Amino acid sequence: MAELEHPLKAEIEAVRAAILASDASITERIKWKAPSFVHSGDDRVTFRLAPKGIFQVILHRGAKVKDAAGFAFEDGSGLVEWLAKDRGVVTLPDAKTVKAKKAALIKLVGRWMKATAT
Repeated sequence: MAELEHPLKAEIEAVRAAILASDASITERIKWKAPSFVHSGDDRVTFRLAPKGIFQVILHRGAKVKDAAGFAFEDGSGLVEWLAKDRGVVTLPDAKTVKAKKAALIKLVGRWMKATAT
């Protein structure tokens, strides 16, 4: 992160810190040159920092494909664009959007971590 050159670097760092502070069981590692957050031994949330200029948060159930039959997650935030039943993207195109959506995003990430831990 120290070498990251991105117009939303301050916002990315703030969201990263908030996710880590939200739950002591969440750990972090770097995946695809971006922070990835781990719960119950698997990556669950990964930042996408390219293309330059936008910031995306990818919700997933780990690197290995899992059977999505029977999996359900209710997104009450309306932030997620669902690519599959168990994979979604939150796009944060600018600093104003990050600031406005940060609290809802942190709650969403916490709920996602718990829902995908089983």
